[in-house]
Amino acid sequence: MKPVAVIFDFGGVFTESPVTCFARYEQEHGIPTRFISEVIKSDINGGSFARFERAELTLDEFDGEFARETSAAGHEVSGRTLVSLLQLSFRPDMIEALDKINAAGFKTGCITNNMPKSTASEWARSDADKALAQSVMGKFQHVIESSVVGVRKPEPRIYEMMCEALQVTAQQSVFVDDLGINLKPAKALGMQTVKVPFDNYRTALDELATLTGLAL
Repeated sequence: MKPVAVIFDFGGVFTESPVTCFARYEQEHGIPTRFISEVIKSDINGGSFARFERAELTLDEFDGEFARETSAAGHEVSGRTLVSLLQLSFRPDMIEALDKINAAGFKTGCITNNMPKSTASEWARSDADKALAQSVMGKFQHVIESSVVGVRKPEPRIYEMMCEALQVTAQQSVFVDDLGINLKPAKALGMQTVKVPFDNYRTALDELATLTGLAL
């Protein structure tokens, strides 16, 4: 079935993946590869990172709680350190693909796990990058932010909320994300899924081109 809607993640799709930034930090500090991601995944919906992205914790609370979680796992990383790692470079060809998908008449949405607005000043983005992020967000028909709605990927409800907002079924939708753990519930609901590799993300554009019938 040709999709009616294309739903995107933000970080790791339109920017490099946060996992890539974590890997650089781990290498620089002698921490095992994927340590940070594994700590987050160890309690995917109940850990401090998940609660922070649902705005259940302040930055100060997250700073201390994530430090305790990582320390217990063997290498202390504070929550503020984690936030500082999210200095993500943009992928212009992904943004261009979104423009083409919109121009072709597809419904588009963005489901993003993000941090409370009060934390925005902690991001080490330039003013130009902040403006670009706002511009990209303005291209979607609907955006769901975890810190606003209090639900986050991979909780199934957040995908259902997007389908309801776009007035489409899961079977009419494609979901694009860089993390397999976020793609699984979308696929279980009936969505077609596209995984964006951390490095060679062009393969995801090729797959999306096949699904939409567009030259991306």
